[in-house]
Amino acid sequence: MAAAAAACRLLRLAPRRLRKPRHSLFPTPLALSSAWRRYCAAAPPVAAAATPTGDAVGEFRRRIRVAEVKGGEDQGAAWVGKELTVRGWVRTCRAQRTVTFVEVNDGSCLSNMQCVLTPETEGYDQIDSINTGASVLVDGVVASSQGGKQKVELKVSKIIVIGESDPTSFPIQKKRASREFLRTVAHLRPRTNTFGAVARVRNALAYATHKFFQDSGFIWVSSPIITASDCEGAGEQFYVTTLLSNSAEGGCLVNSIPSKDGRVDWSQDFFCKPAFLTVSGQLNGETYASALSDIYTFGPTFRAENSNTSRHLAEFWMIEPELAFADLNDDMACASAYLQYVVGALVYSMLLDTLCFRYGCSMFIFKQMSTLTSFT
Repeated sequence: MAAAAAACRLLRLAPRRLRKPRHSLFPTPLALSSAWRRYCAAAPPVAAAATPTGDAVGEFRRRIRVAEVKGGEDQGAAWVGKELTVRGWVRTCRAQRTVTFVEVNDGSCLSNMQCVLTPETEGYDQIDSINTGASVLVDGVVASSQGGKQKVELKVSKIIVIGESDPTSFPIQKKRASREFLRTVAHLRPRTNTFGAVARVRNALAYATHKFFQDSGFIWVSSPIITASDCEGAGEQFYVTTLLSNSAEGGCLVNSIPSKDGRVDWSQDFFCKPAFLTVSGQLNGETYASALSDIYTFGPTFRAENSNTSRHLAEFWMIEPELAFADLNDDMACASAYLQYVVGALVYSMLLDTLCFRYGCSMFIFKQMSTLTSFT
C-alpha cells in the first residue's frame, strides 16, 4: 500500500508548467467543421463504418488475460463462477487417475492459470498431446482452488490443442536455464519467466514514458535511425553501406570496394556519402523544439564502442526531451519528475515482474526504488 500511495503522489510532482494542457493552442470548436470537432473531441470511431467488411469480420473486442483475472488484490476471487477463455502455452501437465492439471501461461503476467481437466472435458482425448510448449485454447469456469498455491483455478469444459510440442526436443523445461543456453534458442526464450518479465517491464516503462510526456504537453518526434551526422561526436558509429553487397560474392572484400585517391569513394554508395546508424536523436530534437516548443525523442540508438561491460551497449533506446524557453531549473524539475513517475509506475503496476529479478540483484535495489518515488 505504501508503494501504491507513493505512485499516486507522483501526479503532484511535476511542475505546474509541465502539467498544464495546451488546449488554448487550438481554435475554438465553433470555428471548426463538424468532422474536425469530432476529431478534437476524441470521439471514438464507429468500428462497423471503418471498413466495408465490418459486418463480416465482426467487432474487435479486448480479450480477457490471466493478468486481469489474477492481478487484483483478491487474486481472482471476484471471478469465481464466471466463464473464461484462456489462450496460451503449456508450462506443465500433471496427469492423475481422475484429473489432470495443466498450467497455462498467456504471457500477460508471471502467474500461470491452473486448468483442471476431467475425463468429461471436451477434447480430453487429446491429453497425450498436451506437453510443455504446446499451445492450447481452454474454455471453462473460474472456481476457488483447492490447493494453497493459488486462489482460483479454471474448471475446464473444453480444450483445443492448437499446436503440439515434442517433449523430447522442446528445449525450455521447468528447471531454470542459463542465459548462455537461451541465446542458442532465442526464438523460444521469451517464454521463460526472466525474458517474459523483461518484456513486460520494458513495456510498462515505455508506456509510462509516453504518458508522462504526453500528459505534460510534449510532442513526440520520430528521429531518423540512418543519418549522415555525428550528433555527439564522442562515440564510434556504425557505418551503413551497400559497397560490400557485391564484393562478398567474389570473396575479395577490400579490393572490390570503390576507391578514389586511396580513400573509399562514397559517391558510389547508396546515399552518395557516408551514412551511419544514429548515436542520438538530440540534433533533430533541437531543431523541432525550435518550432514546436517542448518535444521528446524516444527510439533506438547505436554505439560502436568496443567495450564489453554492462555500462556499454551496441544498441539501446534513449529518451531525450527538449524544452524551449527553459532554464536549468526547468530541466532538473522535468528530469526529476519523469524519473519518479516511471519508477513509481513500475513499482506500483509491475511488482510481480520486478520481484522476478530478485535472484539476480539485492532487495536493497527495490527499497531504493520505493524510496525514490517518495523523494521530494
